[in-house]
Amino acid sequence: MNTTSAAKEANLTGLIIFITTFRIKNGALEEFKEAVRKSMGFLDANGPQLLAEVCIDESEMRAHGIQIHRDSGSILSHWQLADPHMRDVMQYTTTTRVDIYGQPNEAVMEGMRRLSSQGAILSVTPRFVGFSRLPDID
Repeated sequence: MNTTSAAKEANLTGLIIFITTFRIKNGALEEFKEAVRKSMGFLDANGPQLLAEVCIDESEMRAHGIQIHRDSGSILSHWQLADPHMRDVMQYTTTTRVDIYGQPNEAVMEGMRRLSSQGAILSVTPRFVGFSRLPDID
């Protein structure tokens, strides 16, 4: 494989975008928000992801978590690091859907299959082409 092909291959298998949809349990909106604030504060200081956002539709009691990771290793590190905080958040929600854009490795997919077996819809769309202006991305 020449250098250009290797760079393209690394680019195709690198950046991964996760969009997770949650149903917030009735009566738990404020507790959910507080748990998310704490989790995001911890992840901002310690997490490997390049971007993490949570958007809430209060009228529908639905939340969307958006994460951008460099690669599958970043996702696995995030899961290990965030687990105690996510348990606190998840007590107020049910995951209904996970949309993945990119090409996660088998370890990430195994974690996603476990979530899917609990009823969440899982969609994986391989990356085709793109570019980024985020800092520090090769």
